[in-house]
Amino acid sequence: MSAPTEPTRITFVCRAASSGTPGPTRTPGLSRRGRRDAARLTAHLLELEPVDVVVASPRPSARQTVAGVADGADVPLLTDERFRKRRLSGTAVADRAEARDRLWADPTASNPGGESHREAQKRAVAALERILDAYPGRHVVVGTHATTLALVLNAFDPRYGRAFRDGVAEPDAYQATFVEGDLFGVGRVWADELATNDADSEARADADDETDADD
Repeated sequence: MSAPTEPTRITFVCRAASSGTPGPTRTPGLSRRGRRDAARLTAHLLELEPVDVVVASPRPSARQTVAGVADGADVPLLTDERFRKRRLSGTAVADRAEARDRLWADPTASNPGGESHREAQKRAVAALERILDAYPGRHVVVGTHATTLALVLNAFDPRYGRAFRDGVAEPDAYQATFVEGDLFGVGRVWADELATNDADSEARADADDETDADD
């Protein structure tokens, strides 16, 4: 009789507050509040359980949010660009809310020069599957973005959609448990009273979108 498969725990960390709206030559890091909240979240995560490796989106705000976890656990901080933001469009758009609505309404739709939700989901899930293959039975922290997280979880459970995404705070953390590649459960592991609340979801969505003008 074979031994039961050890679950793999993936703690997805959504970035803390960034220092401003991205521009043509700038990809903001964390704001003063973002750095403070990231430090609080880092201390919390390090108390929960040992961390085996940290993987992050290449965006400075995402990497800075989880860098302290890697340092505190003395483990590698790796980059996987497939955990990057969903690209809303290839150019600046006049009505970002309308552009987002279009993508949520139809996962195959895309704005000019942008990604569909189906495309963004496919590359982010591929990144997750690589982690599950490389670190079975381990605990991996992934620094990413709210929309990307929602799309990843939605691939395994359709209940994770726009309402979930709009409830994600800055920063936030959810631990997903996988057994043999299947999602077994998801739980929020961060409930700080200082995290940005749902009333700010539209502003957070603007910061969480990527366009060519943001690069």
